[in-house]
Amino acid sequence: MAERLPEAEWTQRAELAELIAALGTGNARYVGGAVRDTLLGLAVKDIDLATTLLPEVVMEKLNAAGIRAVPTGIDHGTVTAVLHGGPVEITTLRHDVSTDGRRATVAFAEDWREDAARRDFTINALYADPATGEIFDYFGGLADLAARRVRFIGDARQRIREDHLRILRYFRFQARFGSEPANAESESACAELAATLKGLSRERIGMEFLNLLSLPDPAPTIARMKELGVLDVILPKADIEALARLAAEEQRQGAAPDPIRHLAALLPPEPSFAAEVAARFRLSGAQKKRLVQAAERVSGPKDAHALAYHLGYQEAVDWLLLEGGEIAPLVGWEIPVFPLKGGAIVARGVTAGPEVARILLMIEAHWVHEGFPGPERVQELLDEALHQ
Repeated sequence: MAERLPEAEWTQRAELAELIAALGTGNARYVGGAVRDTLLGLAVKDIDLATTLLPEVVMEKLNAAGIRAVPTGIDHGTVTAVLHGGPVEITTLRHDVSTDGRRATVAFAEDWREDAARRDFTINALYADPATGEIFDYFGGLADLAARRVRFIGDARQRIREDHLRILRYFRFQARFGSEPANAESESACAELAATLKGLSRERIGMEFLNLLSLPDPAPTIARMKELGVLDVILPKADIEALARLAAEEQRQGAAPDPIRHLAALLPPEPSFAAEVAARFRLSGAQKKRLVQAAERVSGPKDAHALAYHLGYQEAVDWLLLEGGEIAPLVGWEIPVFPLKGGAIVARGVTAGPEVARILLMIEAHWVHEGFPGPERVQELLDEALHQ
């Protein structure tokens, strides 16, 4: 008896049934992460459909049904249906015509197995009939999922030559779904072809590496990447032990894992090197600022409130966790506003200019040191400063 997709909240969405009806019976199947994660009992974030219909026909059918359709990647066969519960990507069955490790030229196909054959891992090539829930498994994905085994479809080296980024995707999926020992053929292929990562854009490398680092405890997988020579291709000088310590601190203190903080742990505390890595991975301005700021930390935990006041809440959490400090004092604490302005000092007879700024900074430093006392104490500090 064929295995079937368990009922899940997302499969009961009325608008999803309307979308399937618009495409026509037998023309579309759920595929990829939604099927995989439902079988594992995990929450489903993104829903993807594969279809035998050409993208132009998909557009026509959705428009006729009053469903907003966006040609997000129509040259590669992808149309996005915009639904209230979230977008659904609908992609025409494909097969690769040519690949160069960075991009693929595809042709549309009509055979489900042919479409499955061009995907990366067996556990990502599972399809489900929306009407019956029947699972279609062409390459042993169900058995691999049961064994928590991450395995390339077919020849692992060929899959990687088609898209070099699959090396990093392999380690991300191994960290999230895999068991030990890992699939030997997959690891061997990743190690052998690690140098091909140099041919990818820095942005793609950075995005995929941060996806890996966003997992709760990526340290064992990152360590394995180091052993296989993969990590040195994208991030030399990585401190695996520091990442392991950070992951342990996050778990001990109930802090959510964070990819930028995890990346900061891997780097030496050198702001210039952090800036270089941020540029290499094409991080956003905000991400770069946070990474560099984390690299400015010094040994030993700092006062949590003072850190948050000077650096910001998120940055203080980074510093504390990276240095083994406690973040509990920050829970529910709001960063106060310094209750003194330069005008109040001028009103006491000090000429506007550098002297006002000096007094402000001095009083603020005392205020922070004393634990942010109220306005009355600030006035006392001002009196003391003016009578020195």
